[in-house]
Amino acid sequence: FKAPSRDHPALYRDLLRTNRVHWIAEEPPAELVREKMMDCHFRFRHQMALVPCVLTLNQDGSVWVTLVKPARAITPGQFAVFYKGDECLGSGKILRMGPSVYTMQQGKNQGESPKKEEIDKIEPAT
Repeated sequence: FKAPSRDHPALYRDLLRTNRVHWIAEEPPAELVREKMMDCHFRFRHQMALVPCVLTLNQDGSVWVTLVKPARAITPGQFAVFYKGDECLGSGKILRMGPSVYTMQQGKNQGESPKKEEIDKIEPAT
């Protein structure tokens, strides 16, 4: 897929899934085990700014990562690295991504505007 521009909505996603996460200090962090969800930050490129996210722990040790705002150009095979403050918690390889912002917008647009045939079927109020 080649997007028409660097900032095309098809390049942005806010949900991804990793393989089993390799945790550094705690395997996995107690808060994540207890709550099944945990706020933290992540990055998937070395120099990029940290992105706030929520981790959801799966039975197999993988996590769903829900980003507070969509990030650009996340790709399967990259590593998601998780942080709490300055502490690196661990990392997991990105396996799958949720729908792009573009796909989500397309879905919303379809749901909001009824087609002409549907409008014609609606009988006028009397």
